[in-house]
Amino acid sequence: MTYQGEGEGEDGARVGAEVRARAALTRVAEPGDERAGRWVRERGAAEVIRLLTGPEEEAARALDGVTPQGLAGYRARAATARPDRDLELIAGLGGRFVCPGSAEWPSQLDDLGDARPLGLWLRGGPDLRTWALRSVAVVGARACTPYGAHMGQVLGAGLAERGWVVVSGGAFGVDGAAHRGALAAGGATVAVLACGVDVPYPRGHAALLGRIAGQGLLLAELPPGCHPTRSRFVLRNRVIAALTRGTVVVEAALRSGSLVTVRRARDLGRYTMGVPGPVTSALSAGVHELLRAEGTLVGDAAEVVELVGGIGELAPERRGPVLARDLLAPAAARVLEALPAGRPAGVGEVASAAGTGTDEAIGRLYELHSLGFVERQGEGWRLTPRPEEGATRTGGARRGGH
Repeated sequence: MTYQGEGEGEDGARVGAEVRARAALTRVAEPGDERAGRWVRERGAAEVIRLLTGPEEEAARALDGVTPQGLAGYRARAATARPDRDLELIAGLGGRFVCPGSAEWPSQLDDLGDARPLGLWLRGGPDLRTWALRSVAVVGARACTPYGAHMGQVLGAGLAERGWVVVSGGAFGVDGAAHRGALAAGGATVAVLACGVDVPYPRGHAALLGRIAGQGLLLAELPPGCHPTRSRFVLRNRVIAALTRGTVVVEAALRSGSLVTVRRARDLGRYTMGVPGPVTSALSAGVHELLRAEGTLVGDAAEVVELVGGIGELAPERRGPVLARDLLAPAAARVLEALPAGRPAGVGEVASAAGTGTDEAIGRLYELHSLGFVERQGEGWRLTPRPEEGATRTGGARRGGH
């Protein structure tokens, strides 16, 4: 059996050994372990595994920065690692293991330095590197309100419809809503897990994670069969932040784990965005604090894409409904505003209020009459009843009374 990045000949064997070693190290080191990352950067994964499974004295001399007790822990885990078994398991799930240097590796993860993943276990057909080029993270509270769930789903669907990949953590609340929105729109979504890609966690999302594996991608730093811990949830957030062009947070309390993702995104130079909520909600407090500090306020997918997308990907101009009177020439609009509400007015009164001459006022009144805005009543003119513009006519009455 061959694995991604492995080929034939001496070079292929060397690459294959490095892939197996990295797969083994995902059972030895916890996600984000910078010490192990440094060892691999300096010596290569295969050499680190050789040292951890070889004589203890040699490992102690070569692998610095760790206590004897810590090194013993690394060695104990290395002794039980079975990378070929794990690689066969992931292949049996229709998945694969990718690591730095392989064609599918997203190079933006290298921004994490020694804390970058040693490798990623994937389930799903799409190419991760390609998908990550146009991806946005949507994260938020697990115990979100109906408003938060609605906004998560709307953002997920809107981004998917615009050709963007929605990345989140597969959790309850906003994460799940964002994934569902993308799936419902027939779009692309990636779930970054804090467990093995074969472990349905949370169990209530087993069906959702299955759909993501079929239509999108599941990815994890941990090998098959691994279960989540509190620290692993926090550490996987750095992958979400580094993988995407920007992170949008929807509902987050002041101590929310979602804000960890946003802070990592900020530190990595990614865009940070927040969807505002009611100031009376504790779940809005973290988002509002982000917006006060350095985040960008967004209300829909178009505004997200305007920020993270390329030149020309602009959100539509925001404005209220266009009324018929908005299309009038300025002189005609002034005459219309000069007419008082509830009673007719003579041409002289209208001309005075509009600041124009009598002849100009007569011409504009007949123009307005032809458009249905005014009607003649005896020697005077009055507004044609238009209920939808009552507020404007009230303003006209005050002006006409001066």
